[in-house]
Amino acid sequence: MLQFSRDIDLEWAEDLVQDAFFSALSTWKHKGIPENPAGWMYKVCRNNAINSLKRNKTFKNPFEGDPAADAAAEPDESVFDDRKMQLLFACAHPRLSSKMQVVITLKYVVNLRIESISRALGMTVDGIDKMLARAKHRIKMESIFLKEPSPRQLTSRLPVVHKIIYLIFNEGYRAGSGRELVRQDLCEESLIMTKSLLDNHISDGDTAALYALLLFNAARLGARFSAAGQLLDLEEQDRTLWNKDLIALGNHYIRQVNMDHVSSYHYEAAIAYLHCHAKSFADTDWSTITQLYAKLLQDNPNPFVELNYAIALYYDRQAPKAFGILHDLQQTFLERYYLLHATMGKLYFLEGEYRESDRHLTKALALTSFQAEKDFVQKILLKN
Repeated sequence: MLQFSRDIDLEWAEDLVQDAFFSALSTWKHKGIPENPAGWMYKVCRNNAINSLKRNKTFKNPFEGDPAADAAAEPDESVFDDRKMQLLFACAHPRLSSKMQVVITLKYVVNLRIESISRALGMTVDGIDKMLARAKHRIKMESIFLKEPSPRQLTSRLPVVHKIIYLIFNEGYRAGSGRELVRQDLCEESLIMTKSLLDNHISDGDTAALYALLLFNAARLGARFSAAGQLLDLEEQDRTLWNKDLIALGNHYIRQVNMDHVSSYHYEAAIAYLHCHAKSFADTDWSTITQLYAKLLQDNPNPFVELNYAIALYYDRQAPKAFGILHDLQQTFLERYYLLHATMGKLYFLEGEYRESDRHLTKALALTSFQAEKDFVQKILLKN
């Protein structure tokens, strides 16, 4: 809708979609679901927009005289997929701040909940709401038209698109809100988007590194739960269940990575590679992994990365340094983060400090709404 006319702003686009959903509820109940629900919704939104815009006499229907705009014509599924890629680049508009670009894309293109976006970006829900309001205001006041950029501009917007795809995968790997802890559909979508960049040669060295990273992480998705549905950490996973085809594909792309420029995706892909090729948890090359995390932190200081760095340090027999970092992280927003306290609870348990372990695990229980994570914590508590 935003690409359809400059006269449509984000709030109006939201209203058009809501009206279309309302029409669908009343129409489909009697006539059944159409063969192409997405196309039906798009046509209703578009027609409602045209009817409203026609009240303005200066409006010219952009579909007038276009055979493709025939009333029976509806965009098919493949067009919908392409549309999403176009919107990813459209929202990475240079007149918006990089954080605004990410937030509006995650909200309006990927359709993530505000709670999930806040967790992914380490911001409060109120902060995300305010940023969305500022983005809407700027788009309206500066008449920013969110349309697919020219081929030359596509490459310049790649860093933001990479970050959005990375965040989509992370949300799928461990959801920030909702009913399901793992959303495999989001992981698959991020893989498809990255492959689309590579296939269309709208890519650089970071794209190949990002794709390798996502493939290595996706390869382990199937082993994160036991046959009984219990959440398993890396140490407990059956490595024979890891997807060897995805690991092989990840190997292929990591060999193609250009090392002239090393980004956070390069370091994270290398770490994921080492995990995927360790024969067992005990055989993991924790020494190299801690060095890679240290490099990653130099270029990308981030509390989430620090948490992983601390875990790697602990298993690299550097427990005092690991606990020092974990305690420092308690002074950040991660104090309200389930994974920090679940990690500290487990590491104190391994140290035999059961009282401290209990304290952090109890706090972790209060910080998650996912039953699988509650069961995981309870399992350790029962051992204390």
